[in-house]
Amino acid sequence: MIQGKTIAFLVAPEGVEQIELTEPWRAVEQAGGTPRLVSIRPGRVQGFNHLDKADTFPVDLTVDDVSAAEFDGLVLPGGVANPDMLRTVPKAVQFAKSFFDAGKPVATVCHAPWTLIEADVVRGRTLTSWPSLQTDLRNAGAEWVDQEVMIDTAGPNTLVTSRKPDDLKAFCQAFLDAFGS
Repeated sequence: MIQGKTIAFLVAPEGVEQIELTEPWRAVEQAGGTPRLVSIRPGRVQGFNHLDKADTFPVDLTVDDVSAAEFDGLVLPGGVANPDMLRTVPKAVQFAKSFFDAGKPVATVCHAPWTLIEADVVRGRTLTSWPSLQTDLRNAGAEWVDQEVMIDTAGPNTLVTSRKPDDLKAFCQAFLDAFGS
């Protein structure tokens, strides 16, 4: 599958939905890949179980110190605050966009497509997400569908999207398959 591949997980310092970080992270490790936590500043990121603080996780690298060339794919976990903060940080948005420019696979879950909307990379693509993003995605030129996983290959890269924590099993399998090809 993704044996020997390095996968970036882009997360803001606060507000990531913990299970949307930890389940895909574990899936990458179990498939023989190396997950790396990238954030907008060094230190630790705060996970949340919906609105309640959960665990913290150490940042491996910051967006100031990395490029898409160092990774084989990108995962954008959700939560509401996480992508809302990321989309306001130009270097984070550019980092996400650089995977599209390089033709590398990207996977997002829940509210994470907000970062992709800001990067202007969803036009002409078909995505799913948390339902409240459907108007934002349509306004950005994407087609929105309500299904547990959407795999879009219409652009320069494979884009795997999912709606919510209940979809994580299917999401993890889909992005591992996409990242492994």
